[in-house]
Amino acid sequence: MLGIVLAGGEGKRLMPLTADRAKPAVTFGGTYRLVDFVLSNLVNADVLRICVLTQYKSHSLDRHITTTWRMSSLLGNYVTPVPAQQRLGPRWYLGSADAILQSLNLIYDERPEYVAVFGADHVYRMDPRQMLAQHIESGAGVTVAGIRVPRGESSSFGVISPGSDGQTVERFLEKPADPAGLADDPECVFASMGNYIFTTKALIEALQRDAEDVNSVHDMGGSILPQLTDRGEAQLYDFSANHVPGETTRDQGYWRDVGTLDAYYDAHMDLIAERPAFNLYNRSWPIYTHSGQLSPARFNSGGIASESIISAGCLIRGQVTRSVLSPGVVVDPGAVVQGSVLHDNVHIGRGAVVRGAVLDKNVEVPPGATIGVNPERDAELYTVSKGGVIALGKGQRVP
Repeated sequence: MLGIVLAGGEGKRLMPLTADRAKPAVTFGGTYRLVDFVLSNLVNADVLRICVLTQYKSHSLDRHITTTWRMSSLLGNYVTPVPAQQRLGPRWYLGSADAILQSLNLIYDERPEYVAVFGADHVYRMDPRQMLAQHIESGAGVTVAGIRVPRGESSSFGVISPGSDGQTVERFLEKPADPAGLADDPECVFASMGNYIFTTKALIEALQRDAEDVNSVHDMGGSILPQLTDRGEAQLYDFSANHVPGETTRDQGYWRDVGTLDAYYDAHMDLIAERPAFNLYNRSWPIYTHSGQLSPARFNSGGIASESIISAGCLIRGQVTRSVLSPGVVVDPGAVVQGSVLHDNVHIGRGAVVRGAVLDKNVEVPPGATIGVNPERDAELYTVSKGGVIALGKGQRVP
């Protein structure tokens, strides 16, 4: 099975974190990048030939992949970023389906029996081999992974309507406003996780048909899945049936689309509980990344941290609670950090207060400054989400 990871998304809803980088390159959980989760799932499942299709502000993502994800060239394994190359003419990708169409040379070169097309910006653990087993047994052209979500959230997802057998996809609707609920749970629907396994022949034929359709949006969820559904070739894989080694009863089935600031913030808060909703410390199904060469975190001058993740290279001389700190963060004496996510090399000055905020790398908060204390002032100076999360971009100046 060849792995293709779609990593070209612009990530506008995560601004300002995506102002200078592609969404899959955004830091998560202190030391990881979002792309590390899908790559770890594929590699842990022995999918060892992976192409990452990039497009939007991809330098940071390309550098992370090439420096971190080095496989055995002796065995012919690789994880490689593939930029948009205009192979079919002077145009960039028109959508996720067009991205694969323009990269069919990757499939022709490898000649796999199956192709896993996975998204690059979700937080979860999954064993794709279990999904592949169902796909092979069903003989489907495509199998799409689905997860139950409340019906009220349907407008944020592609919605899968299964048939009476629970697997055949009868309808696939892209972000519907008011779809019908499930037969066994009317208040829930199956949302597409953006993970597909194709039989190679079915994928190539579907992409070629889509390319000839002048009315198509050339998107995997908006075009290819509805097309194969209409042909009776699509199957649903229920993510709740997937199990990985070392999972807990609390984090089994965890999946989060962190496409908005609020979702990104909430997913971080899931990490820091006594019994976290998502356990980063599962050594039986690890999430891999490049940690860098840094000294251990240090606490001086009465510095204290509780219910928090503190990465290597941090210096804590103030108070940190319910927060996630990336490498190299400095919190000076008298400073207070509460319920916040601080990226690499953020510096919180003496006596400063930061609450309910996401600060991108290299942000310096001057001594005595406040973020998350005066809502009206914060709204004038910074990006504030619908849920009230305050976000500062890379190196943004704080008055």
